[in-house]
Amino acid sequence: MNTYLAWQNPLKSMLTAALCGLLLSAAKLEAQTPLPSLGDRISGTVSLEQEFEMGQQFLSQLRRGAPTIPDALLNAYLESVTYKLASRSQLQDHRLSFIIIDSEELNAFAAPGGIIGVNTGLFLNAQTEAEFASVMAHEIAHVSQRHFARRVDDAQAGRVPQLAALLASVLIMATSEAEHGMAAISATQGRALENQLRFSRSNEAEADRVGQDNMYNAGFDPDAMSSLFERLIAINRFGRRPPEFLLSHPLTESRIADARGRAIRYPGRQYSANLEYQLMRARVVGHYAENKADLVTQYQGLLADSSSEFTRDANRYGLAIAYWENEQYREASQILAPLLAKDPNRISYVVTQAEILTAQNEPAQAMAFLRRHLEINPNNHALTMAYVDALLEARAYFEAAEMMEQHSQNRPTDHHLWFQLAETWGQAGNISKVHQSRAEYFLLVGDFRSAREQLQFALRIETDAGAAAAEAARLRQKIRDVEELQRRLSG
Repeated sequence: MNTYLAWQNPLKSMLTAALCGLLLSAAKLEAQTPLPSLGDRISGTVSLEQEFEMGQQFLSQLRRGAPTIPDALLNAYLESVTYKLASRSQLQDHRLSFIIIDSEELNAFAAPGGIIGVNTGLFLNAQTEAEFASVMAHEIAHVSQRHFARRVDDAQAGRVPQLAALLASVLIMATSEAEHGMAAISATQGRALENQLRFSRSNEAEADRVGQDNMYNAGFDPDAMSSLFERLIAINRFGRRPPEFLLSHPLTESRIADARGRAIRYPGRQYSANLEYQLMRARVVGHYAENKADLVTQYQGLLADSSSEFTRDANRYGLAIAYWENEQYREASQILAPLLAKDPNRISYVVTQAEILTAQNEPAQAMAFLRRHLEINPNNHALTMAYVDALLEARAYFEAAEMMEQHSQNRPTDHHLWFQLAETWGQAGNISKVHQSRAEYFLLVGDFRSAREQLQFALRIETDAGAAAAEAARLRQKIRDVEELQRRLSG
């Protein structure tokens, strides 16, 4: 069995647990009566801190119940674009968390507390960075305008538990096997939760308007919103069932016309295509291509027909990815070489070259190649994880674990990192560290019982080995912290 899956409970039961956990948490929050913040028109119902806490619980369940993408380049790109938009938004709380769902289905979602999620299918459907940014800007607007809490405020009687039901519906819709979650509840409840996901027309219109403003202020072409909408409608016009994104964000001709009309009212500005987005998109295309040899042929044709330097660079990178996916590593390095010569410090090129070297069993070359770039960009996530992969290929497990341990200080909420760290400490032979890393992973997926057990295992090992008193005391305090957190959330 895949070790990652072995750590996790099956999706079917986890979605049911997510519903129960969120609703129980909501009951506790409802029992509290926080003082409203001055100037917050809805904090009498749901405060920003309550939204954040519930959002983090939702994120834990989502990490646990949906397949996610660990690709460091993709995750770093999503964070970069979203923070660029968020810096020009009306967000009051800039604590943002990101997740990329491994699914070709088009979907994106936001949840209270700054949770921003996308399916990799968005990369497949958004042809430009501006189109991608238009979806992100729309989702950020839902958060900044606090549409979730405002719906609860409108409902009055439901209050915070209704917000939990809404989060549970987002969880169901965000997973690629949503039908399993829906089967866990009654048909009536299922329809009610699915309807919770749909914002009102006024909420959607406001998210479009605010999102376009933020796009323009962040330097993105606001007209991309209407161009993406038009293509999505055309693509799905004859489909039997629209993707979840269109179910939760219904598109109409008037909505598209409104977006187009707003775009032409912004002051004129020159926009240029972004190459980095095309590189990320090529990685997603390569990830999902069923026939890698056909993908090579396809990109060979695209590269031959390239009509500009921009398209030539994008298609050259796409061909390098296709060769890499098809295990033609020598060809991948050869086709990537002109791009590296032209732009030797572009991190996506550097990481890809290192990935190719590592895949063809040349980890020493990969590490030598990465060292200079890590000196220029210390702690860069993609460069660091590429170096870790090379260390693992070289069976330098202790060094790889030490590097990830240090990197975890910069990314303490990266569940992929903690999972891999636990596996690597196992290969390095440090069982206490295995349990401690697993505990961090279980905390991030909301499994407090397992987190506490792992810490108790680590404490027993350290005690039997005669560890320093300070280390034993640290582990005991960590166990108490987990128990207190569990009591507070389930209270």
